[in-house]
Amino acid sequence: MLRVPLMIATAVAGASLLSGELSAQANALHFNPVVEKLSQGKPFIGVSTGDLSLENARTLARAPVDYVYVDMEHTPLDIEGLHVFLLGMSDRGMVLKKGNLQPNVALFARFPPEADQAAWVVKQALDIGLMGVIFNGVDTKAQAIAAVQSMRYPQPRGSRYPEPVGKRGAAPGLATWIWGVTAEEYERRADLWPLNPDGDLLAIVMIESVEAVRNLDAILSVPGVGAVFIGAANDLRLSLGVPASSPEVEAARQTILKGCLAHKVACGITVNSVSDMTRRLAEGWKMIRTTLDVAREGRAVQGQR
Repeated sequence: MLRVPLMIATAVAGASLLSGELSAQANALHFNPVVEKLSQGKPFIGVSTGDLSLENARTLARAPVDYVYVDMEHTPLDIEGLHVFLLGMSDRGMVLKKGNLQPNVALFARFPPEADQAAWVVKQALDIGLMGVIFNGVDTKAQAIAAVQSMRYPQPRGSRYPEPVGKRGAAPGLATWIWGVTAEEYERRADLWPLNPDGDLLAIVMIESVEAVRNLDAILSVPGVGAVFIGAANDLRLSLGVPASSPEVEAARQTILKGCLAHKVACGITVNSVSDMTRRLAEGWKMIRTTLDVAREGRAVQGQR
């Protein structure tokens, strides 16, 4: 008579143990796969896109990359389309296979407003579940601080990371659905790495002007700046007043990289070939933007996922 209750109790205990193991695993992992890599000192590779189709979302969700960023600075600003695209990237099969809530590919986006005017669009982007924002036109320390503040919630009393003061409004219902967590857990995780070691959001600032290079040290000193991406192909070389092939462009790249290495901030660049990727990784660049074909071939050459 005791066998059935005992079997039920054993099954419940086993399920509870498994649940506990998965919870512990989830707590040990960053939800953001890019932050997970950066926390281990590894580089991350990704692509940009303006195609918000569900077909493209499904393709990129299982692509051999760590991140995708949607460029809405130079394409139409479409938050609803971005939300549908993110839903299309939500891969339940991969969650089941991996046994945790971390997606293989993080979704970031870049928007038209400059950093000190972008709080409203950053709020909407994070509230639908994005894990990072790329801020264009960051020329000063004040703009970098504004970028960080727009992505942070106001911190609770006694926070170990109170500055810069967060200004993000709280309404993460859609984000919790995408992340697969409770509102309480989302609030705990939705902070900026590496400012908060438990954070899963990434603030990436673009350095794309002579003024920004001049203010680089001050920009990189702002807590919460997780990565820098160089807009060298167009804006930086236009600001320098030289063609893309000018040695001054490469000199500016190396100046920015040197500053990032000194501040231990990931530095990003665009590459167009596997050999270029290999060279830039060897120099110390941590964020690589490329094409899907180059990413796939580069992964194979370097033995990465």
